Amino acid sequence: MTMGVPTVTTANENKLTIVNPQNLYDPTPNGYSTAVIVPREARVAYISGQGGQDGTGALSPDFAVQVKQAYANLRTALDALGARPDQVAKLTVFVVDHDMSKLEVLTRNVKEMFGEALPAQTLIPVPKLAIDPMLFEVEAVVILE
Repeated sequence: MTMGVPTVTTANENKLTIVNPQNLYDPTPNGYSTAVIVPREARVAYISGQGGQDGTGALSPDFAVQVKQAYANLRTALDALGARPDQVAKLTVFVVDHDMSKLEVLTRNVKEMFGEALPAQTLIPVPKLAIDPMLFEVEAVVILE
């Protein structure tokens, strides 16, 4: 508990404390948390933006396919760090030509990867990304054990 605000704590050893104040809109149905408290002694890793490229660098023209692949790529990066999804404190996602129809795809994928341990998250609509066919990119801040 933090200052009487209801929290949910993940199960990892360096516990991230997820805070969703009752007097704010509940963000969990949309796949994120209002805030995440990182332990003082934690080591932090930053994962660069992961796009929807497969292992050969190919990009599907389909937004949902790119999002699914980007989260698979994020999982591969976490594995390389020896980290799990419940150690991710913050995500930033970039969506080309964002509109409300894309939220369901985004929410489904983040919930599949993070379950109840939803990180803090910011969605930034952008006109384009580094490579013209890219439609989605996700970067992460991870707490290492």
